[in-house]
Amino acid sequence: MYKLLLLQFLRSRAVVASLVLILVLGAISIGIGHQFVSQKKAAIDQVENYQQNHIDRNVTLHKDDLGLLMYYVKFAFINSPTHLSGLSIGQSDINTNLQRITIKNLEGQRYDTDLVNPMNLQSGNLDLSFVLLYLFPLLIIVFTFNLLSEETETGTWRLVSVQTPSKQKYLLTKLSIRVLLIYVVLGILFTIAKSVLSIPLDMNFMMMIFLSLLYVAFWFALCFFVINFKKSSGFNALLLLSIWLVLLILLPAGMNAYLANKYPVPEALSAMISQRDGYHTKWDTDKTETLQKFYDHYPQFQKFGYPIEGFNWTWYYAMQQMGDDDSVTDTKALREKISERESVSKQLSAFLPNMHLQLVFNELAGTSLDQHLNFLDATANYHEELRLFFYPKIFEEKSADAVDWTRFTPKYADDGKSDQKLMRIVWPLFIATLLMFFCCAIIGRKL
Repeated sequence: MYKLLLLQFLRSRAVVASLVLILVLGAISIGIGHQFVSQKKAAIDQVENYQQNHIDRNVTLHKDDLGLLMYYVKFAFINSPTHLSGLSIGQSDINTNLQRITIKNLEGQRYDTDLVNPMNLQSGNLDLSFVLLYLFPLLIIVFTFNLLSEETETGTWRLVSVQTPSKQKYLLTKLSIRVLLIYVVLGILFTIAKSVLSIPLDMNFMMMIFLSLLYVAFWFALCFFVINFKKSSGFNALLLLSIWLVLLILLPAGMNAYLANKYPVPEALSAMISQRDGYHTKWDTDKTETLQKFYDHYPQFQKFGYPIEGFNWTWYYAMQQMGDDDSVTDTKALREKISERESVSKQLSAFLPNMHLQLVFNELAGTSLDQHLNFLDATANYHEELRLFFYPKIFEEKSADAVDWTRFTPKYADDGKSDQKLMRIVWPLFIATLLMFFCCAIIGRKL
């Protein structure tokens, strides 16, 4: 009987067309992810080739004035994209993974990003996580909304009731065919993704696959719960599509609006203004006062004194430092607000399987907001290393020959892998799926 039911289901051209369409869309999404990762890696390769030429050219032009040289020289700090980032792009299309910084004020540099077509940002990227989160549930709804009502409306349910020892088992058999086909499609897409994106079989990739299987199981359980009420096909379709709209569109949008109102970030503007004013107003401020604030921050450099006659690089880089120091309060508040938003969104997403899965996918792929904030923090640490290395040489008025420039190759941040706690990742989706199966068992016995 199982084989006959499978052949009967696949006889429908609409079913075959739907399976082919989701496979094509999935393959396109993997191609888009591969293109995205390739562009990131190509930019990194260009920076690696460019940096030494950039340094050599500026050293040649400003060899005798290290202070002027360091005004121009930029150092690359890179956060390498993971193989999995092609499956879940997250916000990495907005947040840059490559920083080219000077030793001047940091806050004016570390939020710089690439120039991107705003229309592309508005539409977003069709990655595999989008196909899985939004399109797979629609396909499951299309396959299951008339699982029982079709039998009733065509008049075959009474015949089935007489011939089968268990009506519920018969429905589960029909459902298992649809589950099998969806899982086959999902397996094909992950196999293609592994090959195209050269993804290693590590824990993160295996977790993505496992969570995807759970997510599909959740939607099948939800659909089976609805059809067990023995309503018409039109009612089932309308109700399931309404649930899809609420879970995937309305609730996430409402949660985003709530977080934006609950945790506003006016510090984003005030931090920018503070760092600009902190630097530019120092042109008209007493030099001794500027230098004193600088030495309060770096007491180890106080030995260089208070040169206030004319222009000098000690005073100039002290001004640059004041831009960061004057905005430190707003910058810290901005960092805390964004982190708090992300933390609360993770807590709330535990009650929405689709949001939880999206955030976990981003985390596993290294494209989450938390990981970008960690990259910005690492950028600040690298910037501080550069300052502490070059400040003494600039203040001592040394030439470019005092520096071994070959050591300044592009530096890479840590791989960004967060300490994943298996239960924290799995339990919200697992409990939601288990709850739906339990509801299906209860309603199945009653009806």
